[in-house]
Parts: sequence; C-alpha cells; structure tokens
Amino acid sequence: MTTLRPAILLLILLTLVTGGLYPLLTTLLGQWWFPAQANGSLILDAKEVRGSSLIGQNFSEDKYLQGRPSATADTPYNPMASGGSNLAGSNPELDKVVASRVAALRAANPQATPAVPVELVTASASGLDGQVSPQAAAWQIARIAKARNLPVEQVKRLIAENTTQPLIGFMGKPVVNVLLVNVALDALQAP
Repeated sequence: MTTLRPAILLLILLTLVTGGLYPLLTTLLGQWWFPAQANGSLILDAKEVRGSSLIGQNFSEDKYLQGRPSATADTPYNPMASGGSNLAGSNPELDKVVASRVAALRAANPQATPAVPVELVTASASGLDGQVSPQAAAWQIARIAKARNLPVEQVKRLIAENTTQPLIGFMGKPVVNVLLVNVALDALQAP
C-alpha cells in the first residue's frame, strides 16, 4: 500500500491540474485576451447574430457574394456535419458535379470571364469555408452590382474593405470574408 499511495496522490494532483485548473485558466485568459474569437467570432447586425465569420453560409441569390460550395451532410454549411465529399479527382461523379456548378456560375455571371475560379466549384475539406480569394470575389462583382443596381466601384470597395491580408506576407494568402461583404451590402440598401 505504501507504493500505491504516491501514485494515487499524483493521479489526483494531475487530474486536478490538467482536468480542472489548466482548462479554467485557458478559458479565462481566452475570454480576457480574445473575447470575440473565444465566443465564436460572431457577426452582429442590429444586435442580431448573422453568423460566424469563420463558417460559410449558403448565399445563392444574385445580389450576394457567394462562397465555396459545401459538401456537408443533410444541408449545406451544416457545422454539425463538417466534412468534404470524399470524391476522388478521378471519380466521374465529381466531374459531373463540377461541370454543373461551372454551367450554373457561367449562366449567373454572363459578364465574367469564362474561366470560373476553381474554388467556386470545388468544396473544401471542411465544407464550411467562410472566405474566398480576392480573385473569386472579383469574378462576381459585375453580377452583384447589376442585381443591386450599385456602381461596380462601390462593390469593389466593399470587397477590398473586407479582405484580410496575412500577418506575414509569405504565410498565407489574402482572403475575403463572404459574410462580412454580404452584411455590408445589405446595410447599403437598408431603408
């Protein structure tokens, strides 16, 4: 029994430290230093939650900037079922899906160049991306401006204002937050 006593006491001590004290400390520090991020990076519009800046939403109307397609189960952009389609690049079903997305995007964006940005027709591994590249956003500008009866320059400016640059130039690429652009577009046309 004397050899078990230190082991049991160490187990209790480490359980309290790693299972109680450490999570409590990291939660408190996260709430103190990064309150918005610790609470889900929520976007509020007139005190109403519009969504998270980290999770994509299904914007299908012409007046909205559209993000990457989602391959989540049940419904698009379902955060409870994050995951990709798992279709291999050699799978004929993936070719059909991509071809139909390309045709739909070209029909909805007749003013844009024929080369559709690849990220607008392929889902990500999570199926929840809330950002697109500035090139994919720029490809949609003419459609959005026409649908909202806005000058193209104004839509360009909103996209530029909601583009995040990487902290260090060689680590990552600039991204446009789709939800923030769409909230800003709706605010422009609010009564």
